Amino acid sequence: MRFKDRADAGRRLAAALAAYKQADAVVIALPRGGVVLGAEIAKALDLPLDLVIPRKIGHPHQPEYAIAAVAECGELASNAGEVERVDPDWFRAEVERQRQEARRRRQIYLGGRSVPTLTGKTAIVVDDGIATGLTMFAALRDIRRAGAARIVVAIPAAPAETIARLQREVDEVVVLAGDEYYLGAVGAYYDSFPQVSDVEVVALLKHRMEII
Repeated sequence: MRFKDRADAGRRLAAALAAYKQADAVVIALPRGGVVLGAEIAKALDLPLDLVIPRKIGHPHQPEYAIAAVAECGELASNAGEVERVDPDWFRAEVERQRQEARRRRQIYLGGRSVPTLTGKTAIVVDDGIATGLTMFAALRDIRRAGAARIVVAIPAAPAETIARLQREVDEVVVLAGDEYYLGAVGAYYDSFPQVSDVEVVALLKHRMEII
């Protein structure tokens, strides 16, 4: 399965999530790309839209290689074998630095606007795809800590192994392309997959919150 762009993927996911229309639920997107999908889903299901902001922690000698991820409230997901091989003082400092950056980005994106509570609600967690899954798992732990009664992960594409891990972690996984033969990169499932800017994220959130 291929998608024209993120908005197309969001609309297709919204159709698959139709049972949640006007439910006691909140759509929670991972910036930046996930916000495009989340906005489409929130609009179609008539639900509020919020963010969860996990931050990747790259290896000190190879920053693009993720060894862990941390979200705003400090919940951590990691590759334990890799973390054990790095300096523990560096790792603790980097975790705190990325946690602060996540909080700073929430302020940039939302500007202090109030956000919906998750206590007792269904959280529909959306991203534009999953590679290693570390950022998603950090996000899910933050969301569970926030009191969500039920967690649904909605993604266009993911490796079969990651889907199996998600199914053990959350109540429901909605995935449109869960092939055993993963294409190797999130962008490979899209005809158009440009970078999403902070300006776009702010505009999408502002528009949705004005409607709600």
